[in-house]
Formats: sequence, C-alpha cells, structure tokens
Amino acid sequence: MGVTLRNFMTTENVLTISGDATLTEAARQMCDRNVGAVVVVEAGSIAGIFTERDLLRAVAGGQRPDESPVAGSMTRDPVTLPPDHAPSEAAEIMSRGKFRHIPVVEQGRLLGIVSIRDLVTAGLQLASDDAHVGSDFP
Repeated sequence: MGVTLRNFMTTENVLTISGDATLTEAARQMCDRNVGAVVVVEAGSIAGIFTERDLLRAVAGGQRPDESPVAGSMTRDPVTLPPDHAPSEAAEIMSRGKFRHIPVVEQGRLLGIVSIRDLVTAGLQLASDDAHVGSDFP
C-alpha cells in the first residue's frame, strides 16, 4: 500500500473536549497545545469538531466565551476518514469543504487528526524524496 494518512496524521495526545466545556476553556486548551482544532467527544464518540473559525464566529455572533458551551458552536458530525486513506484525497476533501482538519477514525475509535499543514508537509516530504509519477503526490 502507498502513502496513507497514517504516515502523517497527529496521533500523540489528540486534543479532545466535552461539548459542555466553555468556549474559553476550549480556546485555552487549543492555545496551550498550539493547535487549531479540538475534537468534541461525548459518551466515547465524536460529536463534533471545534476550530479557531468556530470560535471566531461565536464571538463575532455575540456569544459570551465564559458562558457559552462548545456544543453550540462546534461543527456537528464532522467528516472523518480512516487511517489508510490517501493524503491527496484528504486534501481534496478539505479544499472542497473549506475546512482544515479531519479526525482520523477506525472502527469508531479516534486514532488521530490530520490537518492541512500535515498534508502540505506530506507533499513536501514526498517531493523531496524524489516522488515519481504514480505516487500519491506529484
């Protein structure tokens, strides 16, 4: 099998949060970890994803960050992909959907998250390794 998301996704300590956490709590955790998204987990399942853009929209819309729960601003039922998915296809999905993070899931279990930055890094790495025609990235 060729290059897959498994080769480039973030797997160590993927940031997760409960939907009843406040926007402020989510923003602090994202800032502390220097990430642009947090996976929202309820009862052991992915309920949504909360991103910097979601925070911006919530605050611009008048929500009070110290009082408003993440669940009210997250993207529900986000696109997820399996770890054996091709990075180029993940990039196409992100581009089409205009989002920058996809949780990576296998058999209902969160394994990691892939960002557009991960995919750019994957493309650069493959190009520098003399990727050839027929590889995942030109």
